[in-house]
Amino acid sequence: MDPATDTTSPGAAHAPPSQHQLPPPAAQSARTARKARAAPPPPTTGPHTADPHPPDDLASLRVVPARHYWRWAAGVAALVVVAQFVHGLVTNPAWDWGTFFRHLSTETVLKAVWLTVQLTVYGTALGFALGVVLAFMRLSRSPILQTVAWTYIWAFRSIPLIVQLLFWFNLAYLYKELGLGIPFGPVFWRFETMNLVGAVSAAVIGLALHQAAYAAEIVRAGVISVEPGQSEAAAALGIPRLRQLRRIVLPQAMRSILPNAANEVVSLFKGTSIVSVMAIGELFYQVQVIYGRNGRVVPLLMVATVWYIVLTTVLSVVQYCVERHFARGAERTPPPTPLQRARGFVRSLRVQAAQQTKSVAAGRTALTAHRSTNEGTGR
Repeated sequence: MDPATDTTSPGAAHAPPSQHQLPPPAAQSARTARKARAAPPPPTTGPHTADPHPPDDLASLRVVPARHYWRWAAGVAALVVVAQFVHGLVTNPAWDWGTFFRHLSTETVLKAVWLTVQLTVYGTALGFALGVVLAFMRLSRSPILQTVAWTYIWAFRSIPLIVQLLFWFNLAYLYKELGLGIPFGPVFWRFETMNLVGAVSAAVIGLALHQAAYAAEIVRAGVISVEPGQSEAAAALGIPRLRQLRRIVLPQAMRSILPNAANEVVSLFKGTSIVSVMAIGELFYQVQVIYGRNGRVVPLLMVATVWYIVLTTVLSVVQYCVERHFARGAERTPPPTPLQRARGFVRSLRVQAAQQTKSVAAGRTALTAHRSTNEGTGR
């Protein structure tokens, strides 16, 4: 270098570089490294690579329904068993359906059915009336009432129904006469028990007293299921106790009482067949009398079975309607009735048929347009 053209001072030529300044190659390499760290990784390609921008239209995705093979197999097996049973009912001559239809609606059988219904109604009404009293005796604060109610329930649930019926039927053997008057004092009115308690009266008394023991526990369980805060709030508002029970406690307890009470009524309805030991002409007794004469045991038993099924079905429908009535305070939208479900099923079938018709029409339109396009391209 020519010393005459060099403008740099001798001291500046030998000065060390500053700590905040890097030589140009080092600074460029540091910037390159920072950019490399900040840059996103390059997208990889492959069959399992997720699309970073999924499509917004999910209607194009194929929906595969779940297939329940074991459920289908169980359903098919159940249908096969039902079909075999129905086939046996139709083809087996031992059922003797001619005798069955001949005695199904005879006057004797219809009178027996009516007597069975009467025994059920009387036993249910008296049994649940006494059961409500016993339930509140057990819920009372009096130890005497609690003990009496508990003893009654314990005794009548322990003794078989047939024993109770025979006991009331033979009441005249224990007590020749009964009277009304002052306890342990004079009697003002006496009457003989021989003509007081007949066969039907003994059956009603036995069924009612037996039913009362179970009804008491059902009612007590329903009352206990109501939140105690309901009664406390009503008492704080000054509502009388009887009105609390009638307007607040029992309407809520009915939702728990009704299913069990309905089961007891159905059991009592079928339990009326036990009174046949007292020679009362209810349904089962009359059927026994008829097949004792003609020897057709199976078809006559089927007559009784069909009538029991019919009356139990009527009781089930009544139970459903009453439960739906008392469920209004608990469910804002009550479940649909069987008729409403049937209407909804028919409506859904119509909607599906209309959708299929629209799909077929759209397919035909698309096919016609495609053929027209192909013909125009060919020309």
